Amino acid sequence: MIKARLAAAALALCATLSGCGGDKGPLTLGVAGPIAKANGRSLKLAAEMAVEEINKAGGVGGRNLELVIEDDNGDAGTAIEVAARLRANPAVLAVIGHVNSGATLAAAPIYNETGGGGEARAAGDSSKGVRADIHGTDPLVEISPASSQAEITGAGDYTFRTVPSDLEHGPVLARQAAEKLGRQRAAILFSNDDYGRGVMASFADAFRKQGRQVVESDPYLPGSVDNSSGLEPYLARALRGGMDALVIAGAADRATVIIEAARRLGFTGPILGGDGLTSLKDSASADGLYVSSAWLPDRPDPQAQDFVKRYFEKYHEYPDHRGANAYDLVYLLKLAIEQGGASRSGIRDYLAQVGRGKPAFEGRATGRIAFDENGDVVNRGVVIGVVRNRKLVTAQ
Repeated sequence: MIKARLAAAALALCATLSGCGGDKGPLTLGVAGPIAKANGRSLKLAAEMAVEEINKAGGVGGRNLELVIEDDNGDAGTAIEVAARLRANPAVLAVIGHVNSGATLAAAPIYNETGGGGEARAAGDSSKGVRADIHGTDPLVEISPASSQAEITGAGDYTFRTVPSDLEHGPVLARQAAEKLGRQRAAILFSNDDYGRGVMASFADAFRKQGRQVVESDPYLPGSVDNSSGLEPYLARALRGGMDALVIAGAADRATVIIEAARRLGFTGPILGGDGLTSLKDSASADGLYVSSAWLPDRPDPQAQDFVKRYFEKYHEYPDHRGANAYDLVYLLKLAIEQGGASRSGIRDYLAQVGRGKPAFEGRATGRIAFDENGDVVNRGVVIGVVRNRKLVTAQ
């Protein structure tokens, strides 16, 4: 009787995966992000690590996983092109990505388009006039391990994410500045994009509600900060206004210039930033920087520490929150294929029920994953890290 039940279960799994006497080829997942940049490196490496582990253990119903890796350079326009290629590839079952919020938002209409002649128009200023030929293929899940911009909520039925939104990052940073560090007058330099504006607004609102003052709030264009000449007037004005904390709401690739300019002008107070700055840990100028994140590599959990240990042994560096989430997402998508079937719609329908009718997924690196009706992760807190000796560790 037991053998019969096991045999029936095996046949059911085989049928779900179309792998019994049928397709024995690999199962393909996409990975999309700024692969060549610091904020995309861990995404790629961790996804590759998870796939290697799964394949060594027998794959998914006897079929190997494989990755199609696309570099969007953290750019919204490039993300649209990447999304179109991934969607047009019928072998791709789901996409882990994108990383930057602007890229995720720009790509979402491509992944979510459900009809109308095999073409999708992408939304957002960077994609005006851009159309992507998706060849009548089915919509495709994009599940971001890093995008925190609030507007991603409700981006489409095929869009999910495993990090809290900026609406949670800003208040945590504000509490760190006001309560833990005792700061009264903050200045904010923010990247003039969806991510930067989101962190800036949520921080400023929470900081003011604590009875503190925002003395300056100035935007910068991400592509224009190559030296400090354009930034120093903002920083000098903030210093004259009594700035005792500086908040950088933007990506890491320009934040170093801002930090160095502030220190050169004589600012000695704390500098804080959102999760876009996590990869700054390797910069000597970032020592003492406070960063909000959905996950830190010193997370006090045995499974998380086992993941960090194995990742470090393999790559000789520590993972960031993007990599930790990508690692867990490969395993979540493996389960979605096993339970929902090796189809785009089956994967989407399974993910939509995780934590809502189906059990939450227990990630090895990041812990519990459950989604709400909008595809947002629930009950994931934000923690504050601090850069010490080129490591990002939990702030005390």
